[in-house]
Amino acid sequence: GYDPLDPHGNITIKWDLLQSNPDTSDVRVSIFNFQLYRHIERPGWQLGWEWQGDEAIMSMLGAEATEQGNCSRFKGGENLPHCCEKKPMIIDLLPEASFNMKTSNCCKGGVLSSMVQDPSNYAAIFVMKIGAVNSSDQFKMPGNFSFGVSGYTCGQPVRVPPSRYSSDSGRRWTQSLGTWNITCMYSQFMASSSPKCCVSLSAFYNTTIVPCPKCSCSCHASKCVKFGETPPVLQEMRDSNQQLSTLIRCSSHMCPIRIHWHIKQSYKQYWRVKVTLNNRNILKNYSQWNLEAVHPNLKNLTQVFSFNYEPLNPYGHINDSGMFWGIRYYSDMLQEGENGYVQTEMLMRKGEDFPSFRQGWGFPTRVLFNGDECVMPLPDQYPTLPNTGGNGPIFSLSLIVLSLLVLTIVSF
Repeated sequence: GYDPLDPHGNITIKWDLLQSNPDTSDVRVSIFNFQLYRHIERPGWQLGWEWQGDEAIMSMLGAEATEQGNCSRFKGGENLPHCCEKKPMIIDLLPEASFNMKTSNCCKGGVLSSMVQDPSNYAAIFVMKIGAVNSSDQFKMPGNFSFGVSGYTCGQPVRVPPSRYSSDSGRRWTQSLGTWNITCMYSQFMASSSPKCCVSLSAFYNTTIVPCPKCSCSCHASKCVKFGETPPVLQEMRDSNQQLSTLIRCSSHMCPIRIHWHIKQSYKQYWRVKVTLNNRNILKNYSQWNLEAVHPNLKNLTQVFSFNYEPLNPYGHINDSGMFWGIRYYSDMLQEGENGYVQTEMLMRKGEDFPSFRQGWGFPTRVLFNGDECVMPLPDQYPTLPNTGGNGPIFSLSLIVLSLLVLTIVSF
């Protein structure tokens, strides 16, 4: 799960024991997305764990369990517990939840933004009251945590110094009786057996367009839709709480997302680049998407049109990686269909270390979409200058002029 562009990124679940009585315990659970660019989208997180004893969730605020389970052992009380499952599955409430069920930073349908893209929505919090049939048992921290999002694996709880909370305008501080942290890491290899995006390249100084490598994401897709066809699956009802399957348009690369990097123009002091993202996944619109690139000249990036941009700089002194994402209500939705693309242009200054466009220098070395690595063309296939590759527009023009001269000489 190690990511060199985000070496400290993870999902941290903080479990605070606020109060422990002979009958019940009050717990506050906080989920933090400490990843720079990888976010959690719909249907959102589904937090699970396994109780060590005979515990049950008596009540909850800010979230809910998917199953109540068998609560017959608690019969005789005024109200049945909220969840009696040995392995409960907790989901976030929707934004339209009633006000008396909400807590701070809850009710976003399980969506967590990344630290860079939207730092105000990277956390989720819920509280619950825990009880047990045998009330003489002391509180036991549960184990076997899961996050419910493909690719994430959670470790065991680790006890850390108790959390502190301020009150009375910061004049008084209280602290929890105990605090445990659970860290969840992401692995692209565990999330999917194949890549989800690919990159194609082109340049103004070369007539050749380098396409995505063949079979970048799959060679034998079970289903793909030819251009102009509408599959009957689009007419079926889909559950918004379930992860959508992938149905893509037929292509040689079979990727849901194609990213095209084009070197558009070269000025005296600047050069212009155009980047286009195409959505070929018929069943999904990508909201709050983001794109990460590693490029040697990002340190000289002067202006970006139509997208937001933030350098990543995970190692401080190396400024060769950055993150792009859409402007809200303008380019933050990557739809499918005729309008299934977003694009931007950027200006990069030619610094003292500008080594011209030889050897494919103007193209990125790595590209990621929503935190997943994209398949790049091989370096020897990158568009080259005419005097190095022999297939550029200037070389072709020279052949045409030479041919005309030869025909003229032969005619006379």
